[in-house]
Amino acid sequence: MTLFATTDARESSWRKWGLALAAIALMGLAGCGSKDRLTRLAPDSLYERASKSLRSSDYQDAIRTYEALTARYPFTEQARQARLDIIYAYYKNKEKESATDAAETFIRENPAHPRIDYAWYLKGLVEFERTPYKIENWLGVDLTQRPPTTAKKSFQAFKVVVDQHPKSAYAADARKRMIYLRNRLADYEIQVARYYLARGAWVAAAQRSEQTIEQYDGAPAVREALQIMIKSYQALGYAELAANTEKVYAENYPESQAQDTAPKPWWKDVGSRAKAGWSRVM
Repeated sequence: MTLFATTDARESSWRKWGLALAAIALMGLAGCGSKDRLTRLAPDSLYERASKSLRSSDYQDAIRTYEALTARYPFTEQARQARLDIIYAYYKNKEKESATDAAETFIRENPAHPRIDYAWYLKGLVEFERTPYKIENWLGVDLTQRPPTTAKKSFQAFKVVVDQHPKSAYAADARKRMIYLRNRLADYEIQVARYYLARGAWVAAAQRSEQTIEQYDGAPAVREALQIMIKSYQALGYAELAANTEKVYAENYPESQAQDTAPKPWWKDVGSRAKAGWSRVM
């Protein structure tokens, strides 16, 4: 009886595996059939289907259809538009690298496109540095100590929108994000300057602070940059440079002295103002 029971169990197990493999095979055939159907559709039908999927947040189907359209009919007007729309689809589907590649390709191949501002905006949006999580705020985590790895790329993309397409529907939002990123980048530079200052590397601290002022003028961190420059010049014995910097500081911040404490963390002040003006892409 034990032998028969073991044999039956094995046969049952093989049947289950067989059914599972058959199901996988059918799914594969169904996928192939779906791709075949897409290639048989006309350009306008493909674009209509992809746009419908995009509007209904079915980003995977939208991507699959846009890709089929650009592969099957690469020189049509629908394919040209699809190459722009697929950037957003990749972005929403969290395919960052694909979205970036698609944006850069579109910008390179369509420099005079009437919606090139949208491509630049999406490129900036993909690279946009994330805001602090609520839990990190609650725990008091100072994110200025983390290198803003993609902030510069995002800043430059948004800058193109603001400078070259000031009347764009995305210019106002891009400008707000630039302010946020400028302050984020400046705060990180000040972290580096503080590091040099704490170790008595006066020249490096002064140079880093001067660089912060030149590149991120208007950021709250500029105030502390001037403070660090004054301290560094004084430590180096550069009395004239220290005096000139103190004069600049007094003109810009007449209500306080150069030895004031550093400003409060960026995320308690700047982030909330920047987020207030954010708008959706589509």
